[in-house]
Amino acid sequence: MYLGSFAACGLWVGRVHPGTGELTVTGAVPDVAQASFLACALDRRTLYTTNELSPDGTVTALDLADPARPVPRNRQPTGGAAPTHLSVHTSGRFLLTANYGDPSVAVHRLEPDGAIGECTDRAGLDGHAHQVLTDPSGRWVLAVDLGADTVHVYRLNPADGTLTARDRLRLQPGFGPRHLAFHPYGRFLYILGELRPEIAVAGWDAATGRLDAGPVLATAAAGDTFPAELTVCRDGRFVYATNRGENTVAVLGTRDDGAGLVPVGAAPTGGDWPRHLALGPDERWLYVCNQRSGTVTQLPRDPTTGLPGAPVRAVPVPDVAVLLFH
Repeated sequence: MYLGSFAACGLWVGRVHPGTGELTVTGAVPDVAQASFLACALDRRTLYTTNELSPDGTVTALDLADPARPVPRNRQPTGGAAPTHLSVHTSGRFLLTANYGDPSVAVHRLEPDGAIGECTDRAGLDGHAHQVLTDPSGRWVLAVDLGADTVHVYRLNPADGTLTARDRLRLQPGFGPRHLAFHPYGRFLYILGELRPEIAVAGWDAATGRLDAGPVLATAAAGDTFPAELTVCRDGRFVYATNRGENTVAVLGTRDDGAGLVPVGAAPTGGDWPRHLALGPDERWLYVCNQRSGTVTQLPRDPTTGLPGAPVRAVPVPDVAVLLFH
């Protein structure tokens, strides 16, 4: 497991026991600052991280010849401040980065050895870019604009790495979309609001690159609660979202092949200010990055009800922001 952090040391490495799910932090990677989001190359030989710096954000590639000892390979500017998210295009040839400050989506070409190459395009947004990823069909790129309550859809030209705007979905003012995740069937996606504890459902047409607004559900009681991350289990039955402030994981069940959501319950994360979360490879465990308490907590997951149990372990990782299994 790789762990990104806002601490002076921004990147940590850990091992997870295949039976108990226990996480052991085994070391730190020097010279990787503000590693707020992580992604792997399609061949799993390179790790990419944002460096959420201002005014000049960067992205870093790390060689995984020995996965337990990532070695920085190269670094490139993103052309904006505070990059918060990155992902690898499904072609494996481009790295996509969301710049929160100087709101934009940057595209970098990836070299055959995994190094980050030239920037091929930078598409400006209106508010604060917070996420950018490719849809399951591989045909479209979606960018979440928190400041403008909008999700943008682009076509990425595989020849030259340029973006062309296709569609946009405008959400209710003040929703503050932060991240989205697709249902495994690929016809619906879920958009998590940060400024209000809500999830919006949207229909997705991969043939045309169009979004259609659907129902909106609460992830927590209104108040000082700020959702951060969501994930969907492999069979598509349950959606999980972290609630900062309330310090819980909200669980929602899906219905009608992903077209609707039903609240199931919530569970304490066992830490303060839960940011990122992820299911383990066998989905028996849920891992939560609690930024302010500086802990990664491990919660058992009931596959029948979808509900997490009480945390069984808390592992110290200063200012932890994100985790990624390799």
